[in-house]
Amino acid sequence: MSSTYNPYSMKKIQGDTVNWGIIGVGDVCEVKSAPAMNKIPGSRIEIVMRRNAAKVEDYAKRHGISRWTTDADAVINDPEVNAIYIATPPQSHREYALKAAAAGKPAYVEKPMARTYEECKDMVAAFEEADVPLYVAYYRRTLPNFLFVKELLEKEAIGEIRMVNIEMVKPLEPDLIANSDENWRVDPEIAGGGYFFDLASHQLDLMDFLFGPIDWVNGQGANQAGIYSANDIVVSSFRFENGIMGTGSWCFNAGESGHTEMTQIIGSKGKIRFPTFGKPWVEVELDSGEKDKSHFIMPQHIQQPLIETVVLELLGKGQSPSTGQSAIRTNYVMGQMIAD
Repeated sequence: MSSTYNPYSMKKIQGDTVNWGIIGVGDVCEVKSAPAMNKIPGSRIEIVMRRNAAKVEDYAKRHGISRWTTDADAVINDPEVNAIYIATPPQSHREYALKAAAAGKPAYVEKPMARTYEECKDMVAAFEEADVPLYVAYYRRTLPNFLFVKELLEKEAIGEIRMVNIEMVKPLEPDLIANSDENWRVDPEIAGGGYFFDLASHQLDLMDFLFGPIDWVNGQGANQAGIYSANDIVVSSFRFENGIMGTGSWCFNAGESGHTEMTQIIGSKGKIRFPTFGKPWVEVELDSGEKDKSHFIMPQHIQQPLIETVVLELLGKGQSPSTGQSAIRTNYVMGQMIAD
């Protein structure tokens, strides 16, 4: 990977409209992401794909999309399509991304970026070689609650930052996961690393957004309950390039009474607490005794703010905060956390 790699200097699309071809219109495309692509100015869905013909036809009819197919290559090579959204499980992210890069088309890929850091490196290298941008759906970088946290940090509202702690404790069937007949998230061959990869990736990317890259990390993962093949518990410590220290613990085999999901940032003059999932709020507590809790309203389509930044960048009118270059760091960190 070139040290001069700059996703913002890459070629953008021709014309004044981003014509999306979507590969894999499953659960995430019902409300969270794809519908926003037909609501954002300068953006529209051209064609959708899913391997199951009946399901993709049904999706297209319900969402008012005129064209559908069961062939991913037909989407990537469609002359009317100038941007690809890869919304499949991580197992096929690398394959479809490399094909999009070979076709000279930008891609927006669901998170985590791929199953492994090595797969991510292949993807970044391919888009660098093709000179087209790659984006990853870490949409929390554009949500109001987390932008508020970033603003608090930039204003040094709690003084100098000392450390951050991430804690997530869930039962064997987390309430954060959509019900599905095929629970691919706990199959490492498909997902890379179980619920940890699916959920912690959001939290760790958010840490990268708030504090910058992590430059040292260790950890351990284990399968304690033995219900599926992926790790169901991970613990870790890490350090950011700026010297801030961090710890994280993720347990997906606990009883209901242990349920928690919280991130806490400790500063020299106070602390900030917030959940990454669920109802959005941010609490600030200062050493002076002052305490404030702010609540936020989320967009109907949770990925819309991030997709808007992607559309604006592809039209040469802005920049997106979530690229392949930023997302690859999260895969590296997760891989190191379970390496021992």
